[in-house]
Amino acid sequence: MDVKIEQSWKDCLAEEFDKPYFNQLTDFVRNEYGKGSVYPPGALIFNAFNHCPFDKVKVVLLGQDPYHEPGQAHGLCFSVQDGVRFPPSLINIFKEIQSDLGTPVPKSGDLTRWADQGVLLLNATLTVRAHLAGSHQNKGWETFTDAVINRLAAQREHIVYILWGAYAQRKGAMIDRNKNLVLQSPHPSPLSASRGFFGNKHFSKANEYLLQTGQTPIVW
Repeated sequence: MDVKIEQSWKDCLAEEFDKPYFNQLTDFVRNEYGKGSVYPPGALIFNAFNHCPFDKVKVVLLGQDPYHEPGQAHGLCFSVQDGVRFPPSLINIFKEIQSDLGTPVPKSGDLTRWADQGVLLLNATLTVRAHLAGSHQNKGWETFTDAVINRLAAQREHIVYILWGAYAQRKGAMIDRNKNLVLQSPHPSPLSASRGFFGNKHFSKANEYLLQTGQTPIVW
């Protein structure tokens, strides 16, 4: 797996790419793609980074696993490609945006428009085998994406971290709340959205913080 990742990320994560765990991960992922259907397409594994350079990150939205059905995943957490039916969590995200900001539910579930504004749409695990949720967990991706969060936490400030659900909240535990805004709530999945995701107003809170810190708000 040749690591094709945006240059600023390639520079700041260079030492990760040389570590034994990443070499083992590379071998595993390459083998998986060679054996059968794996998502997202190989060229889009680092899509989140390629649309959102290190120094442009304003918001980090943490997901867990790529979608594992055909045509959905394209390297941005919660996002689906045009023409794909919205998954339940994405439907609930759009409902909360509509409630919070009064904006209509969009026609497209492709969140590249967020990534291009500085929203790092980061899954903890960047690949998955078709039809098998969690199939690439505990192979090294989590170590890599922890390093991503650690680099941001160490070198950047005034970032909004949006952590939905216990998994994302554990992963974001090291973030300095004095230098950044950390927004936490239950996950937008149908199992938990009614227990505090709806009404969290994370989108307006994120924009208020960005404005307070001299940054351009996100057009959600």
